Amino acid sequence: MWRLRRAAVACEVCQSLVKHSSGIKGSLPLQKLHLVSRSIYHSHHPTLKLQRPQLRTSFQQFSSLTNLPLRKLKFSPIKYGYQPRRNFWPARLATRLLKLRYLILGSAVGGGYTAKKTFDQWKDMIPDLSEYKWIVPDIVWEIDEYIDFEKIRKALPNSEDLVKLAPDFDKIVESLSLLKDFFTSGHKLVSEVIGASDLLLLLGSPGETAFRATDHGSESDKHFRKVSDKEKIDQLQEELLHTQLKYQRILERLEKENKELRKLVLQKDDKGIHHRKLKKSLIDMYSEVLDVLSDYDASYNTQDHLPRVVVVGDQSAGKTSVLEMIAQARIFPRGSGEMMTRSPVKVTLSEGPHHVALFKDSSREFDLTKEEDLAALRHEIELRMRKNVKEGCTVSPETISLNVKGPGLQRMVLVDLPGVINTVTSGMAPDTKETIFSISKAYMQNPNAIILCIQDGSVDAERSIVTDLVSQMDPHGRRTIFVLTKVDLAEKNVASPSRIQQIIEGKLFPMKALGYFAVVTGKGNSSESIEAIREYEEEFFQNSKLLKTSMLKAHQVTTRNLSLAVSDCFWKMVRESVEQQADSFKATRFNLETEWKNNYPRLRELDRNELFEKAKNEILDEVISLSQVTPKHWEEILQQSLWERVSTHVIENIYLPAAQTMNSGTFNTTVDIKLKQWTDKQLPNKAVEVAWETLQEEFSRFMTEPKGKEHDDIFDKLKEAVKEESIKRHKWNDFAEDSLRVIQHNALEDRSISDKQQWDAAIYFMEEALQARLKDTENAIENMVGPDWKKRWIYWKNRTQEQCVHNETKNELEKMLKCNEEHPAYLASDEITTVRKNLESRGVEVDPSLIKDTWHQVYRRHFLKTALNHCNLCRRGFYYYQRHFVDSELECNDVVLFWRIQRMLAITANTLRQQLTNTEVRRLEKNVKEVLEDFAEDGEKKIKLLTGKRVQLAEDLKKVREIQEKLDAFIEALHQEK
Repeated sequence: MWRLRRAAVACEVCQSLVKHSSGIKGSLPLQKLHLVSRSIYHSHHPTLKLQRPQLRTSFQQFSSLTNLPLRKLKFSPIKYGYQPRRNFWPARLATRLLKLRYLILGSAVGGGYTAKKTFDQWKDMIPDLSEYKWIVPDIVWEIDEYIDFEKIRKALPNSEDLVKLAPDFDKIVESLSLLKDFFTSGHKLVSEVIGASDLLLLLGSPGETAFRATDHGSESDKHFRKVSDKEKIDQLQEELLHTQLKYQRILERLEKENKELRKLVLQKDDKGIHHRKLKKSLIDMYSEVLDVLSDYDASYNTQDHLPRVVVVGDQSAGKTSVLEMIAQARIFPRGSGEMMTRSPVKVTLSEGPHHVALFKDSSREFDLTKEEDLAALRHEIELRMRKNVKEGCTVSPETISLNVKGPGLQRMVLVDLPGVINTVTSGMAPDTKETIFSISKAYMQNPNAIILCIQDGSVDAERSIVTDLVSQMDPHGRRTIFVLTKVDLAEKNVASPSRIQQIIEGKLFPMKALGYFAVVTGKGNSSESIEAIREYEEEFFQNSKLLKTSMLKAHQVTTRNLSLAVSDCFWKMVRESVEQQADSFKATRFNLETEWKNNYPRLRELDRNELFEKAKNEILDEVISLSQVTPKHWEEILQQSLWERVSTHVIENIYLPAAQTMNSGTFNTTVDIKLKQWTDKQLPNKAVEVAWETLQEEFSRFMTEPKGKEHDDIFDKLKEAVKEESIKRHKWNDFAEDSLRVIQHNALEDRSISDKQQWDAAIYFMEEALQARLKDTENAIENMVGPDWKKRWIYWKNRTQEQCVHNETKNELEKMLKCNEEHPAYLASDEITTVRKNLESRGVEVDPSLIKDTWHQVYRRHFLKTALNHCNLCRRGFYYYQRHFVDSELECNDVVLFWRIQRMLAITANTLRQQLTNTEVRRLEKNVKEVLEDFAEDGEKKIKLLTGKRVQLAEDLKKVREIQEKLDAFIEALHQEK
């Protein structure tokens, strides 16, 4: 019944609308009629459906204009017949206001819903940029350092000023109230009907849209062209690719602008515009820690767990090219197919105003924007590699440390290792393959090292060796980043592009990785610039099917994205592990300090360099002490040493032959001739040798002489090495022999003994010389004939058969000398025969050579005894010497000879002493300084000469303290940056 009643009301409304609406001409369209009216009078309309207005109650809860609940829409029952029209102007006014309210409410609800749906569609079309947060440059997060947001906030108007700018809603309401005079009573009914119908359409079921399409609109939607699912997918992929490339270009532009801005800021800081001292960058501080660690622990054992980016790959896989793209410069030596990386190269990348490179142990900067500096840098790296490689080896584990600075470089530390090889070729050491494996494993065993595994995409993955090695070191792939190089060649040569996808995703081999990247490192031309390679790489990936077919994602390609990802992973690993490493070194330091206190409580902790400086000062002090030796001591040592060197020649070659002459004239002539020959050829050289040996002995005595309690035996090996090297380098002045020859010749020509004291000194010198020779001769005879009867009885010794023969021969020769005491120095042949026959008669078989040897010693002893007796007679001969032995049978020419020799020795010793103190000691001191300087630069030599537990413990303590201090400073700076 209520439906019929509602329908009747609707019909009356429609008829009243047609008949009584003033200002409206013609018939009203069907669509303008009430929904219920259309359902009654036009039941065959195709789109007409009768709906129960069940949502009108929800409309009663709120209004867009007032907070009062809206009144329910009620229709008065229609009575047939004449009804008097009542003019209630408050009702008409309320109706007009309600119509305006409906329009505003409907527009607000429908527009808001449509806007929300459109916003959701746009949001779904935009790619997810959460994965690209690491691309945003650091300056974005540090922008508050350059822009004063507080000043900007203060410059903006406050809320009260903004309120003044808003429109006056009271005036708007007054303007709207003025419109009430333009509406007639007929408009009241129309507005009520249309407002109700529109309200029902707007507030339909929750699943419908705010603006329901009309019949005409629904028919027009059917004429759109239907697109297949495949074409839709292709179109969406194409749009996604273009969107990604668009954002990539925007990011590149922003990054370029950021690089220029940072370069300007750093240049201003360099010029001192900001008048502040720049702090050392984080990456430089971290690199210094690694440099100290490499010196402290060259084998990279468990004590060193600080992160590095270790770059490994097969030979010629493109490791060096990837590093050069990250460093933005062609800094490494290049070769076609041959091994170029022969030792690890640690590259520290950091930001700076200029693109430069420098070595850790050098102050020279290489400008990477100039080709001549790049060539010089590559040549220097190659020279250092060849210097590190020992003879008979191909590669070396010694690390070359290089710092590269430039605007826009990602901060990290990379270590380029020699390429892994499968076969040792000609020219390589036999253990090259095992050495490369051991070096690579030593770096990758570090649990915090990031492994950058480089795989050549242009060759079959099955031929790779490095993937198996990386899988052994990092089986779960938690710190491995896989990089496929030469993707352009791979796309050309590989028949199935899905194979590249399998390689990138790690499905072709069991190696797991933290991330997978594909890069292009140029067209294979070594003369290509970095910019040309980058443009070629970007152009390739823009047109590559790998991206268009979604085999690769946009963030997995280009070396730019790779460097950003590696840098992000590197710093994440650093932040996670550096404090743990600092604690480890604190514990190590405590243990070492405790051990030092227990073992060396009274000694300072001097490391190898400090000990070397201490030893250097001691050695120089000892060299200076040579100049404090007295002249008398020098001359005594030189005279004694020179006589010991020349005494044999003087007695055997000068005195004995001259003494065999028959008269004094012949004696003096023979002596003069032999002395002149000796002086010209041998004597000066012998004197210089004696002086040099004397200087060595004194220097050695000062170097090795214990200093009491202050003596430290830890310096003994170093002092001995310095002494030997200095003596080896020292050479006596070449002109010393010539000047010495003249002095010695003049001294030997003088025969005038001035006083009795000199005469007695000469006799004493002669007696000492002859007695020493006599003693040597008797020892020689005793060794020849064996012990005498006393020693045989006391020491129970016996003679050998040969000694018995010599004894019989000696006895026979002594009988001959007793018969003729003036016998000459040589035996005649008949005398030798007589002696042999006499011995044979007693049953002793002798050889003539044995008789001559025995005669030489027997006659020598006889001559020396005779000369000593003559020397005693000459003690009173100085008076006769002054008278030239006139009217005297005594001749003492041999005393004059020994006086000449003694005077020559004294003058030579004085001359050599002057050369020593004035020249040679200073030259020796200079040589010692040079040797010490050379040793100071030779680390291996210091390690070899300064050894022991004490030295090693002090070295470890120094290194651990230095590492801990640098780590603490780095951690503090890291926290400040956060």
